This record gives sequence, C-alpha cells and structure tokens, in this order.
Amino acid sequence: MYDYRALTENEITVLENNSCWAEDWNRVTVAENFRPNYFHRVMFYGDIQLGNFEKQVEVSKGFVKHSGINNATLRNVTIGDNCLIENISGYINNYTIGNDCYISNVCTMETTEGATYGEGNLISVLNEVGDGNIILFKEINSQFADFMVKHFGNRPLKDAIRRLINEEIERTQPDRGSVGDGVKIVNTKEITNTVIYDGCEISGASRLSDCTISSSPTNTVYIGTGVICENSIISDGSSIINSVKMQDCFVGEACQISNGFTAAQSVFFANSYMSNGEACAAFCGPFSASHHKSSLLIGGRFSFYNAGSATNFSNHAYKLGPMHYGTLERGSKTASGAYLLMPAHIGTFSVLFGKLMYHPDTRDLPFSYLIAYGDTMYLVPGRNLTTSGLYRDIRKWPKRDKRAKDSLKSIVNFDWLSPFSVGEILRGKKILETLRDASGDSVSEYNYHEYVIKNSSLMKGIKYYDIALRIYMGAVLKRHALEKPQSFTGVGNWTDLSGLLLPESEEQRLINDIISGEVETVADVLDRFKEINENYSEYRWAWTYRMICEYYGIEELTPQAAEQVKADYITARRAWIAEIRKDADKEFSQGDIERDVYEDFLAQLDREVDFENQKLYM
Repeated sequence: MYDYRALTENEITVLENNSCWAEDWNRVTVAENFRPNYFHRVMFYGDIQLGNFEKQVEVSKGFVKHSGINNATLRNVTIGDNCLIENISGYINNYTIGNDCYISNVCTMETTEGATYGEGNLISVLNEVGDGNIILFKEINSQFADFMVKHFGNRPLKDAIRRLINEEIERTQPDRGSVGDGVKIVNTKEITNTVIYDGCEISGASRLSDCTISSSPTNTVYIGTGVICENSIISDGSSIINSVKMQDCFVGEACQISNGFTAAQSVFFANSYMSNGEACAAFCGPFSASHHKSSLLIGGRFSFYNAGSATNFSNHAYKLGPMHYGTLERGSKTASGAYLLMPAHIGTFSVLFGKLMYHPDTRDLPFSYLIAYGDTMYLVPGRNLTTSGLYRDIRKWPKRDKRAKDSLKSIVNFDWLSPFSVGEILRGKKILETLRDASGDSVSEYNYHEYVIKNSSLMKGIKYYDIALRIYMGAVLKRHALEKPQSFTGVGNWTDLSGLLLPESEEQRLINDIISGEVETVADVLDRFKEINENYSEYRWAWTYRMICEYYGIEELTPQAAEQVKADYITARRAWIAEIRKDADKEFSQGDIERDVYEDFLAQLDREVDFENQKLYM
C-alpha cells in the first residue's frame, strides 16, 4: 500500500488538457512517482487512488501498449501500478484493482450493497427441492462438502459447521470487489460483486455476478466467451468457456466446464470435465465427466465418472478400447438409491437394452456385472476385477490429475485396493461361500435376492475375490516393516469421503471434536482431513495386519508367514495378469481395438513382472 499524495496543480492541468475530469480533484490521490501523461478522457468520481504507470503492457502476443487509463469512468476505485484500463463503456465503481492488469472493452464493473462474492451461499445437492446441505466458501474441498452432505441430519454438527464457516467468511470477506495482480479482462459485459484473484483471464464473458475466482499466477483461471456465472466460486486452474451458464455452484481445482453446459446448485471437484449437458443438485466428486448434450446429472453423487448419452451411464461394458468408458463412484448412490462405480467399483451394473442399470442390493458383491435375459437378471460376481479396462484405469487416473502441487485442496487417494474396497471384497467372498455351502457346489444356479448366479460364475467370483485379497495383502506388506502396528486406529470399518479413504472411527472423532469445540475453525477441519490422509499408511497397516492374521489363521505375522504372503502375492498377481491378458485377447479378436493399442497393452502386461522383483518388506 502506498502513502498516497494529492495531485499537484501541474498534474491536474495535464489531466484536464487530456480531457480528464474529476468531481473533486482533492479526492484523487496518487503514488509519489505518478505521471499524468498516460490518462486520456477519464472521469473521476468519489475517492480515487492511482499507482505508478511506467511500464508497457502486452495486450496481445507481440503487441504492447503503454500502461495508463483511456476512455473510462471511475468511481471509488483503487488502481495499482502499471495497469492499462481502456474503453470502459459504462463505469468501474467500488473496486480495488491490483498491479499489471489489462482491462479493456468492459461495460461495467461494480460492487453493490449486500455483495456476497458467492460465499455463504447455501445450496442443496442430491435433492433439488430439499433443504440446503452445503455452504459454499472459497476453501471448501470435496471432503468438507461430502462431510456436510453425509451428516446433514446431525443437527448439532450441522449448526457447529455453519458457525465455523460463517466465522471464516466474516473474517476474510473483503469490503468491496477486487481484481488481483496480472489479471486480464477484455470484451466482457458485466462484472458485479466479484473477487478475481491473481493471473485470471476473462475474455468475452457475458456476466459474472457475486462470484469468487481463486486464480493464482501458477494456476490461472480462464473465463471465456458468453459465460454467465452467478453466485458461484471457481478454483485454481479451472476454465469456464463457450457460453456456460452456471448458478449457485462451486468449481474445484483444474476443472473444465465448456460448450454450453448448464449447472445449478451443483459442486464439481478436482479435474472434473463438463461439456454440452446439464447438472442440477449434482455432487460431482474428483474426475467426474460429462460430454453429451443429452446428459443430465441431477440429484446424484458421482466421481471418477463418465456420463454417456441420455440415460446411458457408460457407453459399453468396462473395456480397453478408446470408445469404451469405464467409471464411477466408490459406494455412493443416486437420489433413487442406485449404487454407482469408481476405481474401487463398489457396486454392480448391468447392460440392458444398451443401457447401464444400477442395483443397490448387490453392493456387497463388488466389481460385478448384471446381465438381463428376458425377465431374469444374472449376477456375475467379481468379473470386473479381471478386465483390461480396470487395469487401464488403475494407471490412468493419477496421470490425469492436472492440478499443480500447490493447488491440491481436494484429497484424492488413487488406491484401487484399500481397506475400504477390500472390506467389501471380503464381505462379497463370504456371501458367495455361504451360498455355496448352503446349496452345495453341484447345483447349476444360486439365488441371491432377485438375482441368479450361475455355478461357474459363483466359483470364478470366489477365485477372483481371493486373487484380489492376496494381491492386496502382499502389496501392503511391501510398504511396511514387519512389525506389529503401533496403533489400533483403522482396524474397524472404513469409508470414503469423496476421495479421502479413512477409518470410520476417525470420521466419528472429527464429528465429536467439531461438536465439542475442540475443532474451532475451518482451517482446523481441513487440517484434520490432511492429517488423516497423511496417516493413511499407518491406518491401513493396522487394518491389514489384522486381516492377514485372520486370513491365514495366525496370531502374529512372523517372517515365515510373511514369506507365505509373498508367495501367494506373486501367484495371485500372475493369475490376475493372465486373466487380464485373456480379456484383452478377446477384445482384439472381436475387432474392438487396433493392433498397435493391443500390442502396447500386452507389452505393459509383460512388464508387470518388475513388481514381483521388488523387495516385499523392509
């Protein structure tokens, strides 16, 4: 901040000779080295503070103009150093503008009474006509949002969270709209009650009203042509382009919203991509995607999800080829109660008349298919564990994280086998074994709820689940010293908070601490999520150690037992890779993929032996 001084008589004369005018020149103050030469046809109202205007500004690649203000009306405005502001057809009113900004061909920029900047906005997801269950604020991440939705019915917790968020907003909310350093705003009609952080570029937008745009020099936000954005927050590294219409939304880090997409009362987190379609009351967790004009995401929870056209949630079964989309969320469900899939694929889906159908009753048999023949629904348990598509996705999702390292607000754990998913696999395996033991292993079919499981499918399901369990145990053992866990935290059930895998006991501890006041601020809540994630390895070890002992029927994990785990791990991995290879061979024989894609995939499978040669434990 400068110690601004009054204009000299000579400076006022220069300004007036350049067709500038002030309601009261005494209310126009400037930086010590201010030069009036670069101001033309400017009208000043109210209190004005002006920085230094000494440098050139690049307005287009290779095209520079001197900083200054031309053809503009300003009221109650502070402008930093070396900005170029020109051709403001309306006015800029009640705004603070940072250094090195370029603002051109804008109609109005204004802060009005009652501005919220998109913060404190209460929206309802999962139920478009329900009570508000998420309060938007600029630091929210997918975990905090999911936590609010999940525990909406806990009144003491809800009241405590709302108090924390309202205190945070009151503490950080500016008294008027602002534009950060290095911002470019061109060919834009209206910006009202909006805070724009450093490095943002806005080009051709129609209207931004009551928004916060959390850009930064290394994670810039781009707002493009025809965009209308109201009562919303946009995070680092995101782009909103091509006539998007958005109201009452939150857009997380590195998201892309484009091509006429319409959204209301929805949240989008880390690396989501939305184009052409529509979202209403949607909770779109990390890596949600929608590409089709006819896609409507309404009242649902999604992540690692690729919406197909119309009611299609995926264009094909889960495969390797480039036109086959696999997806969906770990154990969460739509408003209708149907469970979706994700890398962990907790739940099942069926292909029925070319469309995916979701079935909550089969959640305890993860990684499964449902296939309809007439009125009969056949369940194929565990089949998706051995598809080439699953293998591909295990490796692709981390590579698709476009967020900068200093912009990782939402936590995303990419483990496809974790205490959360493996816990479901254990339950699924037990269900199949119970069905087999009850009816014998010589019957042709088994009944599970309304579904039919063929004998061969049940036996393969047990086999596939066991392969996954042995891979998981060996992989975890690689990452830990052969010693008893130091803590029992993690030994119970696990859950998923939109990307954060955690013990249910830790989630309950956070609930208790918020209600009791032990957790006092929004930052404390976010730090707790980080702390849980940082301790994930130890929590996982406590859970896995007990699982290994129960699986092998031992009291403690000895070096001899660890060698058995290692041997079973290698055998299971080889069996898993062999099944995936068979699935890829089948796809290629059916003409679904090109030869070079097929051969590259096989070469990748051949390199899997490298994992077997790694040291098993420390």
